[in-house]
Amino acid sequence: MQIGVVYPQTELAPDPATIRAYVRGVEELGFLHILAYDHVLGADPASYPGWDGPYDVDTTFHEPFVMFGFLAAVTQLELVTGIIIAPQRQTALIAKQAAEVDILADGRFRLGIGIGWNHVEYESLGQDFHTRGRRQEEQIGLLRRLWTERTVDHSGEFDHIKGAGIAPLPVQRPIPIWMGGASQAAFRRIGRLADGWFPMTSPGERLDQAREHIGTGAAEAGRDPGSIGMEGRIQAGEEAARHAEKWLEAGATHLTVDTMRAGHEGVDGHVQALERTAKALELTS
Repeated sequence: MQIGVVYPQTELAPDPATIRAYVRGVEELGFLHILAYDHVLGADPASYPGWDGPYDVDTTFHEPFVMFGFLAAVTQLELVTGIIIAPQRQTALIAKQAAEVDILADGRFRLGIGIGWNHVEYESLGQDFHTRGRRQEEQIGLLRRLWTERTVDHSGEFDHIKGAGIAPLPVQRPIPIWMGGASQAAFRRIGRLADGWFPMTSPGERLDQAREHIGTGAAEAGRDPGSIGMEGRIQAGEEAARHAEKWLEAGATHLTVDTMRAGHEGVDGHVQALERTAKALELTS
């Protein structure tokens, strides 16, 4: 089971020295990948009475593709988006940016995508919030074609490309696509289309039910559900080893450690929490 970390961007200063120091600390501790969240815009609660989203206009988010272009030069960690909200972005631009990150990182990139929950972002980016599931499904096939074919002809419900392609193509052809989601429709979509997935629940009955739906989707597409990777998530701390063992027993291929929302201050606080967790997970002696 490959173990990495969630970049705590909502709790760290948004400057290059902070990013560099954190990532180098993570790498020295023996973690193998870094996962970053995606939000382009934050809603101002003053403009949306009753706003109850977990993030708002004052919550800091780096743009993952740009940040990963920077990180590709300073770390050997695998770079993972968890998740890019694909349907609110232009598909061809996602393909181009992902290919560039994959090239700069020498193939150390996984593209995690999902449909998101924030209607404000969709409206502000000129996309339809209500068709996001269908749009993502079309995007996946088109992304893989753009990463593997010199020139593409595509006429779909949402995207139209005539005789065009991206260059250079990525190192990985295609780049692995992992997906998030929490509905039966999302699980079946994962089974049909994804290389891996990010569960939004812990090992137990709900995870087992989700995997059943994924298995159904895989069967519909003639795929082996055992070929679909799974990345669990645990909080840093004393219980990390126990929770990691549960994910391993559940069949996780990857695991991320999250240090957010625990009162850690600055790079040193987050890295120290990861150091204790790395020892508990026996990543370090």
